[in-house]
Amino acid sequence: MPAPAPIKVALLGCGTVGTEVVRLLTDQAPDLTARVGAPVELAGIAVRKPNKHREVPAELLTTDVDALLESDVDVVVEVIGGIEPVRTWLLKALNAGKSVVTANKALLAEHSAELFEAADRSGADLYFEAAVAGAIPLLRPLRESLAGDRITRVMGIVNGTTNFILSGMDATGAGYGEALEEATRLGYAEADPTADVDGFDAASKAAILASLAFHSRVTAAEVHREGIASVSAADIAAAKGLGRTVKLLAICERVTQGGAESVSVRVHPAMIPRTHPLAGVHGAFNAVFVEADAAGEMMFYGKGAGGAPTASAVLGDLVAVARNRVQGGRGPRESAYAALPARPMGQTPTRYHISLDVADKPGVLSQVAAVFAEHDVSIAAVRQEGRVDDAGLVIVTHAATDAALRSTVDKIGGLPVVREVVSVMRVEGEET
Repeated sequence: MPAPAPIKVALLGCGTVGTEVVRLLTDQAPDLTARVGAPVELAGIAVRKPNKHREVPAELLTTDVDALLESDVDVVVEVIGGIEPVRTWLLKALNAGKSVVTANKALLAEHSAELFEAADRSGADLYFEAAVAGAIPLLRPLRESLAGDRITRVMGIVNGTTNFILSGMDATGAGYGEALEEATRLGYAEADPTADVDGFDAASKAAILASLAFHSRVTAAEVHREGIASVSAADIAAAKGLGRTVKLLAICERVTQGGAESVSVRVHPAMIPRTHPLAGVHGAFNAVFVEADAAGEMMFYGKGAGGAPTASAVLGDLVAVARNRVQGGRGPRESAYAALPARPMGQTPTRYHISLDVADKPGVLSQVAAVFAEHDVSIAAVRQEGRVDDAGLVIVTHAATDAALRSTVDKIGGLPVVREVVSVMRVEGEET
């Protein structure tokens, strides 16, 4: 029989991840051929400055993306990031029937519907395992393995930089600024860490997770987002005192009220029990906890970033797409039939840990408790610490709407007996 025609691949971008993709394609060429059923051939690499990429063959480099996309390549692998011009390029590839593998979480969180529609029209595949949690096989289980189950909740640590910072604060007692400086020095944080520490990166990933888990289109704009810059050493110490730790969590869950279902998607710091599986995730590692009706509880854990881990996920997608090309199959399409609406954060049930600096005199607790009762927020636990002229009061609530809890905190801050609302943090991972 004649040898099968090679699967020709165009690579857009050759930074940390792209370089690793090239290395893996070269080093594992014989194995990839055996797994795919045809040779996988790198046809070209689009970069901005070819002279800065001496680690790859010069004859593969080009600055003309359009010409590369218009050539006879079968698959386009994108590891550039950002929205434009990448969105335009990938739509061009999909409309031409070329399958796409991308690690671009920001693009998917905003324009996945448009990309899927283009793939459907042309019969091409769109794969994106590397967009969330690096090498951890997470999206394919949500998209395929659990397709016959009903997922109720996805909660995880999906940003290694913030987890490294919070883990350091927990281990050493350092403040946020000091821990961020250490993360930057060791290369875990970028020179401009805004996307990570302000929660933008995690919010994009949460939108993708929610879309897959709940068969509904969720964009990053619909994700409630808070970063970790306001987390203090005192917050970490308070969590320790209650047998908890602080993590930046991406939380996606089905919420049913009055017989109607909606999707709550949020990213924020939260206290979780040290007995929770996510509490043991340290350093720059990622982990995602999934709950489903039939399968029960599962946790996916591993390296969530880095050139080699991310390239591993890209190659896994590339093998799947190439096999489909050889065998005449197609990968899974978008599943958005449920079309569940995104629930506003104010209507989402949450729990709070509230630390107050109050006057040390009789009647303080009763005044504070009266405000909670006025807003129909139930108190789960109270701890009071007396000092010379003032006192510390820590309150943990039962679940109530976030709007009710915020209104409660605002009114408490205005009480004459309350000197300061020291900190407010949500509590997750416990029975309410």
